[in-house]
Amino acid sequence: MTTSPAIGHVGAAWRAARSVTPAGLLDAAGCNVPSDRVLDAVIAHLRREREIGGYRAAPDLTGARTDLAALAGAEAGDVAFLESGTEAMAALLGGWRLGPGSRIGCTRAEYGSTFMLLRRLAERRGWRLIELPVDSDGRLDPDGLRARLRSGLDLVVLSHLGSHHGVVQPAEAAGALCRAAGVPFVLDVCQSLGHVEVRGAGASAYVGTSRKWLAGPRGVGFLIVPGLTATMDTPAPTLAGHVWNDPGSPWDEQPEPWGAVGDEPRPVPGAARYETSEAAVAARVGLGVAVREHHELGPSVIHDHLAGLGRTARGLLDGAGGWRVAEPLDEPSALVTLKPPPDDTAVRAAARAAEASLLVGVVPVARAPLHLREPVLRVSPPPGTPVETFEALAGVLTSR
Repeated sequence: MTTSPAIGHVGAAWRAARSVTPAGLLDAAGCNVPSDRVLDAVIAHLRREREIGGYRAAPDLTGARTDLAALAGAEAGDVAFLESGTEAMAALLGGWRLGPGSRIGCTRAEYGSTFMLLRRLAERRGWRLIELPVDSDGRLDPDGLRARLRSGLDLVVLSHLGSHHGVVQPAEAAGALCRAAGVPFVLDVCQSLGHVEVRGAGASAYVGTSRKWLAGPRGVGFLIVPGLTATMDTPAPTLAGHVWNDPGSPWDEQPEPWGAVGDEPRPVPGAARYETSEAAVAARVGLGVAVREHHELGPSVIHDHLAGLGRTARGLLDGAGGWRVAEPLDEPSALVTLKPPPDDTAVRAAARAAEASLLVGVVPVARAPLHLREPVLRVSPPPGTPVETFEALAGVLTSR
């Protein structure tokens, strides 16, 4: 029998902070479980809104911004809250002022939603999408990126950890190469922040979400933009994130041309220009609590613990019932993906797992349409997952 990494302080503390968790939870990469403190904070804020009014109850989120920014080596003013990682990516790329012919580098393993966004922006704005080379594991080749940068890129977009496989991309190396070439670098950290180390990537912008490895509420995404430049703005300016340069009245008898350059709204300093003012504020409060708990447990300790869980899961599950792990067995992540044997499918295996009170994920091809060839089974254990849970899943994969 393969032994589990010691649950230790971090796993025990993470579990103790939750009075309720789904049985057999192995889907942290899909939707993790908020702690009791997070739940209490969300409910308390909703009650406060009801008692004194939503706008009067507006919280001070400076601490939440500071704690979140620290996970990427940034500052509180670099943080903008949105509704999801997808919304955050759309706000970031949709407002980026890159001219026709601009070359945008990404890999074939890019998240399906981001790839669709890039394709649409390329079609509408005349951008060119440039493929960045990867190795047989789907990992970005730094030498290949260096060559593409020499040929000319205007922006690089990379998912630090894919939704469809547990390979950790060399974000620090990619960031260093992009900085040396003077090329902006966008890092999608939806699956990595709270899971693996993000500081050191030195990205121009980070796109993330609450509900996965940070174990915050659903309905919150964020941007962290320490590299804000004059070419970066939201595609849909809001009153909260912009100020008018006195547009004057369009109804004068001899008006100035309405909408002239001098009349354009001007973004406020920092990442606040991206933020939506009307939102589920209680969920943002809950995310702040979740990030504070993450700091209290210790990010590096959590990262090591999760990497150990991933190695244990891969060792137990690879080969079970003919299923094969898609990433290297020693990959330092807890996101594990399994390719089915010819006589089974990810959907059927997930259904059998559910009957055994095990909650796993199925990743459809659309999550990475240029990289996946068939749906895969995704196993993503939260901290404190006992080895018996992996053994039970191995039994499910074997019996059909």
